[in-house]
Amino acid sequence: MQKLPRVLILGAGFAGLYATRLLAQAGYPVTLVDRRNHHTFQPLLYQVATAALSPGEIAYPIRHIFRQDANVSVLLGRATGFDLERKCMKLDDEGELPYDYLLVASGATHDYFGHSEWAHFAPGLKTVEDALEIRRRMLLAFEIAERHAHLTQRPEPINFVVVGGGPTGVELAGALAEIAQQVLATDFRAIDPRSTRVLLVEAGPRILPAFDEALSSSAVRQLQKIGVEVLTGSPVTSVTATQVRIGEDKVVPASVVIWAAGVAASPMGKLLGAPTDRAGRVQVLPDLSIPGHPEVFVLGDLANFMQPNGRPVPGVAPAAIQMGEFAASAIMADLKGQPRGEFHYRDKGSMATIGRSSAVAQMKGLKLSGLPAWLAWLFVHLMFLIGFRSRVQVLWEWFWAYLRFQRGARLITGISRSIVPPAVPGAPTSPPK
Repeated sequence: MQKLPRVLILGAGFAGLYATRLLAQAGYPVTLVDRRNHHTFQPLLYQVATAALSPGEIAYPIRHIFRQDANVSVLLGRATGFDLERKCMKLDDEGELPYDYLLVASGATHDYFGHSEWAHFAPGLKTVEDALEIRRRMLLAFEIAERHAHLTQRPEPINFVVVGGGPTGVELAGALAEIAQQVLATDFRAIDPRSTRVLLVEAGPRILPAFDEALSSSAVRQLQKIGVEVLTGSPVTSVTATQVRIGEDKVVPASVVIWAAGVAASPMGKLLGAPTDRAGRVQVLPDLSIPGHPEVFVLGDLANFMQPNGRPVPGVAPAAIQMGEFAASAIMADLKGQPRGEFHYRDKGSMATIGRSSAVAQMKGLKLSGLPAWLAWLFVHLMFLIGFRSRVQVLWEWFWAYLRFQRGARLITGISRSIVPPAVPGAPTSPPK
């Protein structure tokens, strides 16, 4: 009887999750390692950041997902390196995990283009912790403005600046404007939240550059309709606690800054010793393995896989899912003595929501905007959610928010004894040394 291979998967994002699921269904033993105990549905993180959803509605315990798969072991841990010759992965507690096949899908993080000090003033959005910090700063900005106006009778403007005009930036800017214009419009006495200024700043010539130009223009119009100021051709050159500098001489006051402009691969890629691009993504072979080690696959945001059109596979959930399923199938093909084949990305389209009944979407030549695109976005995201309860709960929250212009997760957590900070809510005026 042939001994079953040991499959080790690092990362419980979309790629790791779907690879684990396929291998588990085929009866292979899998060890899944992640530094968090939950899978996060990243496309909806911005809804947690803007108080539309609670974390538990878009994050699902990994153990519960595989509770009925006795051949799947889930370990909470952080990888610190790899020994490819001995075929083992090193953990932060100096432990080692051996493998016959290794799938590395540890995702991506924020890229501040050489200005890591900006992270202190402009959090990005990759994890539940990021979303909760953005939610805290956003809600606290209104509270601080109300308190100041009540005490001094001089309302000060609230300015939200979102840096980056990709889908995440567009969705965040739209949600922030909707909160200010609708959700909080009558909740305060000394300030008028509807006077809040929301700016979306993009260095390139247009927002949503991966979309058709007509849809990009439609997104601008929909954003402007709900009060978002869209600044294109506007590279950010400095970020502080109170302002964002654009170019050489334009300074924009900022109550809260959110970073949605750059993505860098997880540092795990460089630890593999394989060639990487400037963003740290591993340059994989056509079967998603690394040169010289066919037993090691790199998946999702960590992989740089070039398509026939000369463009890399985008870092989106459908691509990660397809990579995870391909890697699992390649392993099973190996064990059956069959060729692996080559990975081919099937582009299922792109979509971005802007606000209440507003979105843009392009799918297989079909271009949608407004309500039809929003309905398509809602359906697709519900189908990708893990767990029936999550789908029902999220659908209910959205339906309730649509009818009542209310958001049920408006909780400010992590407030220190001093409610009013020097400048940015919850942050000192200079980064820690």
